[in-house]
Amino acid sequence: MLTTHITLLTSATMFAKVRPQLLPVAAVFAILSMPATAADAVKLTEGEKSVRVELNGQLFTQYHFKDVPRPYCYPVIGPGGVHMTRHAPMKKVENEDPDHPHHRGLWYAHGAVNGSDFWAEGAKSGKTVHVKFLELKSGDKVATLRSANKWVTIEGKTVCTDERTMRFHADRTIDLDITYIASEGEVVLGDTKEGSCSIRLAETMRLKPNKFNAGKPTGQIVLSTGVTGAQTWGKRAAWCDYYGPNEGKTVGVAIFDHPSNPKHPTWWHVRDYGLFSANPFGVHDFESKRAEPNLGDIKIEAGKSLTWKYRYYFHEGDEKQGNVAARYADWTQSGK
Repeated sequence: MLTTHITLLTSATMFAKVRPQLLPVAAVFAILSMPATAADAVKLTEGEKSVRVELNGQLFTQYHFKDVPRPYCYPVIGPGGVHMTRHAPMKKVENEDPDHPHHRGLWYAHGAVNGSDFWAEGAKSGKTVHVKFLELKSGDKVATLRSANKWVTIEGKTVCTDERTMRFHADRTIDLDITYIASEGEVVLGDTKEGSCSIRLAETMRLKPNKFNAGKPTGQIVLSTGVTGAQTWGKRAAWCDYYGPNEGKTVGVAIFDHPSNPKHPTWWHVRDYGLFSANPFGVHDFESKRAEPNLGDIKIEAGKSLTWKYRYYFHEGDEKQGNVAARYADWTQSGK
């Protein structure tokens, strides 16, 4: 910062010597008061086990990648500085239900990959293991995190790999592009409701309150199709929004399913207790438990790959106040 200011001052002084009538002293001080750089408005800082994501110097989220069952983001700080994700199991706080300990903040996972469970964290569950970062780039409006990962069974066998790109925007949106790579042979992404692009919301935002929040205002779930409440589970839609009371405010998060995604519009594994997932695989579970248990399987041939693109949009108010439909249209039509 000092070096930057010295450079600015030197340039300003030289300019003043040449054209003093164009650069009064007040202008020099105005230059000195400018931020050292705008390049770090969205800043990534790599640590030993996580990457810290800051917006204008304040924590937005932390990407945990080492010594974890799978990479995940926690906490996620939304509009007004509120915590959008449940603290459990990473942190014990009052008035939270500690159910489903595999629901860690904001994450991506799937419950059936070549027959192995990568959704839960049980004795027979596999892990998504971080291999390396391909890119860590801060920016004035967006920061980019690209990583390579491998999916390892409980027996230690790698069944596939992935490359994922997360873009953290200054307006508190997060893009997730994930590419499955059939690097070890054919990959079968099995038909199960247990997945995939997910977030576990703060307890006060739940559609159905926990015992600590009984009798208090609750949240709401809305699909792009107009379906609301508990009826949203297992339905298909281009986007889903989950909003509710949180730290004295009404805030929400929408997940957008990109039109280029396989099986768009996706099904929504969204629960009244705060689990919120886009899942294109669980046809058997979502479509009235059809007789064909493998109806929703997606196969990737050996050596091939398949990509899904999602966006998390954190906003104030309900889906109307947050202009969710317009924001989805802008995202899908902009070509970005």
